[in-house]
Amino acid sequence: MTDSPAPLPIHIVGGGLAGSEAAWQVAESGHDVILHEMRPVRGTEAHHGGDLAELVCSNSFRSDDADGNAVGLLHQEMRSLSSLILRAADAHQVPAGGALAVDREGFAKAVTAAIEAHPRITIAREEVEGLPPEAWGRTIIATGPLTAPSLAQGIRDLTGADALAFFDAIAPIVHRDSIDMGKAWFQSRYDKVGPGGTGADYINCPMDRAQYDAFIQALIGGDKIGFKEWEASTPYFDGCLPIEVMAERGPETLRHGPMKPVGLTNPHDPTVKACAIVQLRQDNALGTLYNMVGFQTKLTYSEQVRVFRTIPGLENAEFARLGGLHRNTYLDSPRLLDATLRLKVRPSLRFAGQITGCEGYVESAAIGLMAGRFAVAEARGQALAPLPATTALGALIGHITGGHIAAEDAGSPRSFQPMNVNFGLFPPLDHAPKGEGGKRLKGPEKAIAKKKALTDRARADLAAWMGNGAGRIAAE
Repeated sequence: MTDSPAPLPIHIVGGGLAGSEAAWQVAESGHDVILHEMRPVRGTEAHHGGDLAELVCSNSFRSDDADGNAVGLLHQEMRSLSSLILRAADAHQVPAGGALAVDREGFAKAVTAAIEAHPRITIAREEVEGLPPEAWGRTIIATGPLTAPSLAQGIRDLTGADALAFFDAIAPIVHRDSIDMGKAWFQSRYDKVGPGGTGADYINCPMDRAQYDAFIQALIGGDKIGFKEWEASTPYFDGCLPIEVMAERGPETLRHGPMKPVGLTNPHDPTVKACAIVQLRQDNALGTLYNMVGFQTKLTYSEQVRVFRTIPGLENAEFARLGGLHRNTYLDSPRLLDATLRLKVRPSLRFAGQITGCEGYVESAAIGLMAGRFAVAEARGQALAPLPATTALGALIGHITGGHIAAEDAGSPRSFQPMNVNFGLFPPLDHAPKGEGGKRLKGPEKAIAKKKALTDRARADLAAWMGNGAGRIAAE
C-alpha cells in the first residue's frame, strides 16, 4: 500500500491585507501555503517598505460600532472567524473616537511576524510575472490596487476584458508638535468615545467664512500632479476623492463633507460657530503623527505645503508625509468570478481583496478571509455552505459576485463599481422595527432601530452558519 501524495500547497500572490489574511486562514486549517510578495525586490508607487499588510492610505479601519455601522459589524464577524488582520488591529489600535485606527508600523510588523512564524507558510519574495502557472494548482491572486502590469495584462489576455481602473489619493501626515494648539483643540465629534479613545481623539482646526472661501480658491487654483497619457481617462472612486476635486464640485461641498463643523465646539472661542473644521487623526501609537482626515490629494508637494499651511493651527505644520496618488485596478467581478471568487474561465484561480471590486482595508481583508476558506474547502473536496446574504461578509461577496445593476446595453458604461460595505448591500428586513407597545418609529429613532435590527439579524444568521460547522477552520 502506497501513501497518498501530499496535497499541493495553495499559492497566494500578494502580501497585502487580503493576501496575508487568506494565507493565515489556509495555514490555520492545516494546509500548506506559499505566499508570493514582490516587495522589497520590486517596490510600488505607494508602498515604502517590505512588511506584509502595509497600510498605504489612512490608518483607520473606520467605525467599530457593531450595532449601528456595517463596517463595525464586519469587524465583529471577522473576529468571530479568527481574522489575523483584526487581531493585529486590536493589538495596535490608537485613539480615534468611534473608529478602529492603528499604529500602521506596529500593525504591519505584527502581521508580518505572525505570517513568518507560521510553520505552514512559506514566503517567496519575488514578482510573479504574468499569470501563475497552471502547475501551481489552486491559487489566490490578491495583488491589490497596484497589480503589476505583467499580471494585469495576463488577466486581460485570459478574460478578453480590460480591467477598470480609478485613482486613490493619499492624505498628508503632520508632526503633532508642529500643530498650534493655541488655535486647534482635541475633541471627537459629539464627544463620542470609541475603542481606546477618550472622546477627545481628533485635533480640530477651525475656519471662519473668509478663511474657508480663500482655502477653497487655493485648492481649486493650486498646481496639480499631471496624468500620464494612459491615466488621463481613469475615473475616481467617489469614496476617496481628492480634496480639490471635491472643492471643484461646489464651494459648499467640503463644509458638508470632511470639513463639516457639526458636533464640535471651539474651547478657545466657544460662542463662535466655525464655518468649517479640518480634523486630524492620530496615526501612530506614540501620538507624534496625525493624518489630515479626508485630505487625500493630487496637489503637487510644494502646493500642499503652501495651501495646507493656510489652515488655522497648521501655519507651521511639518509634514512627515505629503499626499500622493496611485492607480487602483479592479475586475469586472460579477461577470468574471463565480460565487466562491473563482475565475470562471480558469477555476483554479481565485481573486481576493481590492482587485475584486471591494473598497477599504477591512473589506479587502474580509474577502481574503473568505477566499482562503473557499480554497481550503475545495482542496478537501468539501462544499462550504454559502454565507447568509444577511451578514456583512455575505452582503459584500454578493455585491462582488453579482449584486449590481447590469448595464442596459453593450454600449453603456460598466455599472459595477468598487464599494465599501454598507447596509444598502443587505437584504431588507421582513418587518419594520417597532417601538415600545408596537409604536411606529420615525426619523433618527427609526434609522437607529433599523440598523440594530439588521445587525441583530446578521449576528444570529452568522452564528447559525458557524453552528453548522461552516465557520470552523481547524487543522485536520
